[in-house]
Amino acid sequence: MGNLRSKEYFQQRAAEDMERHLHSKQRTLKETLAQACRVIALHEGEAGLAGQISARSERGKGYYWTLKFGLGFDEATPEDFIEVDQDLNCISGEGMANPATRFHLWVYEARPDVNSIVHTHSPSVSALAAAKTPLVVCQMDMTPFYDNCAFLPEWPGLPIADHEGVIISEALGPKKAIILVNHGQLTVGVSVEEATYLSVYLERAACLQIKASGLGTLVPVPGELAKDARNYLLKERVVNATFNYWGRIADRTIGKIQ
Repeated sequence: MGNLRSKEYFQQRAAEDMERHLHSKQRTLKETLAQACRVIALHEGEAGLAGQISARSERGKGYYWTLKFGLGFDEATPEDFIEVDQDLNCISGEGMANPATRFHLWVYEARPDVNSIVHTHSPSVSALAAAKTPLVVCQMDMTPFYDNCAFLPEWPGLPIADHEGVIISEALGPKKAIILVNHGQLTVGVSVEEATYLSVYLERAACLQIKASGLGTLVPVPGELAKDARNYLLKERVVNATFNYWGRIADRTIGKIQ
């Protein structure tokens, strides 16, 4: 077959092919948020009204869009999203925000790179949180969290006040995910698609870790290989293509957004 070509050659070729063939689906922000809710419901299961999703508003600092309180992720439609200010007053749409989304304000304040936040009490991540166990990146699909998943070892309480927002945002630091002891998970992204992608994969990673720990000692992915895989799996076109695929599954399983 001739001389072996470098990994860099194939990485560059893959990037060029993805740019040519993988295209994002055009949606409004509220349509994307609604689809994200359905994707999360499909993959993570429900936990009552504990789940939250938000996205920065174009209005500026202190404003974001979120699902109005009282609805589950599986029934979200674009019309169910409201825009709120830093005091959680509804300024667009009708309804109230989940009071526990207050800590989102602190994350947005600390992280100008973040445009969307997902918080859930997904079953496997909640099991790790209950056992006070950090994530161990020991399989390829877990590598988006290599050096990218923080751990808050003490629960600060129900996050409906400012104090909890300060603690959670400081613990998250520059990373894109965090496991909250006695609580659940939080993921952030440059887009709704990325925050959702990470949320689904964090639940999958936790499930895998729990299953694998019963078989023997967990073997972490070597650092450089984990970093390489992380960077590939977090490419925008990979993230968006995966989100679109999950959206098609949700359309077939839950039904298309009305």
